[in-house]
Order: sequence, then C-alpha cells, then structure tokens
Amino acid sequence: MNESLDAWFAREILVHEQALAYFLRRCWPHRDELHDLRQEVYVRVYEAAGKALPTMPKSFLFATARHLMADRVRRSRVVSIEAVGDFESLNVLIDEVTPERWSSGRQILKRLAEAFDRLPDRCREVVWLRRVEELPQKEVAMRLGISEKTVEKHVAKGVRLLAEHFYGDGVPVADARNGAAQAENGNGHGQQQTD
Repeated sequence: MNESLDAWFAREILVHEQALAYFLRRCWPHRDELHDLRQEVYVRVYEAAGKALPTMPKSFLFATARHLMADRVRRSRVVSIEAVGDFESLNVLIDEVTPERWSSGRQILKRLAEAFDRLPDRCREVVWLRRVEELPQKEVAMRLGISEKTVEKHVAKGVRLLAEHFYGDGVPVADARNGAAQAENGNGHGQQQTD
C-alpha cells in the first residue's frame, strides 16, 4: 500500500467519518446497509485518489456518497427477466411506499421548501423558472430582463445555497441572502447586466 496515500486518506477523508455517517443515515432508508454503504464510499474515494488526489476532498467524499446512493437506487429498479418468471405478478397499479419512506420524503421536501424560501429573491425566481418550470436560459433572461450569464450565475448560486442548507458545508442560506441583496442593489433589478 502507498503510505502517503494512506496518510492523505486518514487526514483528509476519515476525519469526516461522523459527518458522512450522519449524512448517510439521513439520506439512505435501509439502516442495515449503512455500514457497507460507508465502506463502499471509502473504497471508491481511495481508488479515485490513487489515480489523482481530489482538490476538494470533503466535497469529493460527499459527491461520491451521493453518486453511490443514486447508483444503488438505479440498480434496485432494474428487474431481471429470468428472476421474475411470472409476469402477472408484476401487474401492480400502486407503488407501495413504506411509511418511513413517505415520512422521509416529506421531511426532505419540507427542508427543500425552507431552503428555497431563503434564497435571495432574484435567485429564487431564476431557479424556479429554470429548474421547476424548465424554461430555456434565453427565455428566463428575456423574461427577467437580465443577461444569460446572470441567469447562469443565479442558478449556480441557488444550487450551491440549497446544497449548503442540506449538507451544512458553508454560509447559512439566510446570510448569503443579505450579501446577494447588496449585490442585486448595485446592479438594479430591471437592467441588463453585462458580466
């Protein structure tokens, strides 16, 4: 084993073990899989770091965890034709959702709504139009009287602030709102920016 890689891993990754465990407990519904999931995250991070050390290890760690959970969800939805056999049993009209998953989903949705409400006004408006209404960037820019580059910046900022609210890695969303309001006042609401 590479001793310098091991030292890097202990110094940059394992120090976040408690935060990672909390994150996985909060996001992954199957408690009995948490230990294995955490170990698989560590394996993926270690293998990737063996090729090239990430510049932002903590962010890389949590991104790896999110990707791993997404991979597992995708794999769980794939049904092998050989394993099924009886296609009549698949003729189900209602997707059964456990009370735990329903409650967890409601809590996540509530947290997302709270974080979304805390976004700066213009940022919230842009994120809503781009991500919820799925309007093209050019149309959002024309509708709001801002440049397309400003639309990009607001979307990036909104996503970052929402992530910070969920994962607690940075400035609270409410604090960022004050700074954004000051920046917004300097640009004017109805004027097109030339960033």
